[in-house]
Amino acid sequence: MNRPDLIPQKIFTLPQLLQKIAQWRIYDKKIAFTNGVFDILHQGHLLSFSAAAKEAEYLIVGLNADVSVKKLKGMNRPINNQESRALVLASLLMIDAIILFEEDTPLELIKAIIPDVLVKGGDYIIEQIAGAKEVIAHGGRVVINPILDGYSTTALIEMAKKT
Repeated sequence: MNRPDLIPQKIFTLPQLLQKIAQWRIYDKKIAFTNGVFDILHQGHLLSFSAAAKEAEYLIVGLNADVSVKKLKGMNRPINNQESRALVLASLLMIDAIILFEEDTPLELIKAIIPDVLVKGGDYIIEQIAGAKEVIAHGGRVVINPILDGYSTTALIEMAKKT
């Protein structure tokens, strides 16, 4: 990309994102959604984003805001603040939109967006995935992508503490 000035434009508020989604839907484009903390980006994240992007024409990433990361991961997290994490994600070509959320789960965000495909990485079952029931009820589908063994932000942080 020769236009780094466009990177911050991929970070949306909810009203902005809903407007963008409406534009995409006019052209009958499919939208995938995934979410997470993405504190220290690693190969496992990139594999997950790439797989999620293959599920639809547009990929939206819900990013846990700092306040929710602290609740979920502890007071020493995140390592990188929400602005830094959002900019790094926005620089990835396979991601079309980033939106921050402060809740523990993206359920309310998913209910507002109603993506065509909800993508989660890991060892989940559909019943454990926030928003799965709502997406399926609207005719969408849920995809669970395998995680890449050996790649974990928590493990990276622990390894860094030992050195």
